[in-house]
Amino acid sequence: MTPRRSRFLARVRHPATWVTAVVLAGLLALTVRTVGAQDRSSLAADVASLPWPSQGQTSVAIDGGRHLGTKGAQTPVPIASVTKVMTAYVVLRDHPLRDGEQGPSIEVDQAAADEATSGAESVAWVRQGQRLTERQLLELMLIPSGNNIARLLARWDAGTQEDFVSKMNDAAAGLGMKQTTYTGASGIEASTVSTSDDQLKLAAAVMRDGVFRDIVAKPSTTVPGITGTVTNTNTLLRKPGVVGLKTGSSTPAGGNLMWAAVADEGGHERLVLGVVLHQRAGASPAQGLEAALERSGKLIDGVRSALRDARDDKRDDKQA
Repeated sequence: MTPRRSRFLARVRHPATWVTAVVLAGLLALTVRTVGAQDRSSLAADVASLPWPSQGQTSVAIDGGRHLGTKGAQTPVPIASVTKVMTAYVVLRDHPLRDGEQGPSIEVDQAAADEATSGAESVAWVRQGQRLTERQLLELMLIPSGNNIARLLARWDAGTQEDFVSKMNDAAAGLGMKQTTYTGASGIEASTVSTSDDQLKLAAAVMRDGVFRDIVAKPSTTVPGITGTVTNTNTLLRKPGVVGLKTGSSTPAGGNLMWAAVADEGGHERLVLGVVLHQRAGASPAQGLEAALERSGKLIDGVRSALRDARDDKRDDKQA
């Protein structure tokens, strides 16, 4: 983890600091507001020239509230494992964790153990009777994208995956995600669909949770009983300033990425949230994910540059 990422996460993790009080107020607000008139001349000009992906759909917001732009028709499309962000949102809403807490111990059931050896999907290698904490299971769901763990957490929370899915859809409705339908906890079902604008609303809401923020910023982790290091499928975390968030890929969904990065604007660190969906749909999951990561990386660089240039323009105006 880079020093800058560590500093940012440390500030948002400790709400007692004055920095957090200032940053979180605007950083993670759900209300979308228009960029102010004084910013339009410098920032808006750069927005049009951002390296927006030419395929699929993309949405970006600064500070979780300043809507920077949307590219592509907002038609519901499969989102694959980006679904797990809502699974985590519901689990942490129902069973909140404080910073440093592991939460209750949960037993791995037969279904999750059997699914670990199926070879047909992304899974985490767990065994029946193994006990892992809520925090550890969230890491195994979000970092290596374990489908079996998503369904295990759903059963633990609601009794059945079907009942949990009802909670997911209720949560989506509560966040104003009008074009989203969840049909499973893992995202393997192509019938789980959403739009980049809807998923951006979820990103802004879930990033309020300090435990969630900490997990999705981890390039890797280790979990007792799991052999070796568990590596994050979001390889953009190697990029300085990227602090999350969640990948998703399948042949019908293409490559998908919900991302979070910090950027400098006028000497202040801003959180930038983005959602890139439906990249190279119809290709292999690996090819789709590669495209989503590559295009998101370029977009993050473009947004940072636009913010920096807007800041420099303001300084030039003052000096003139």
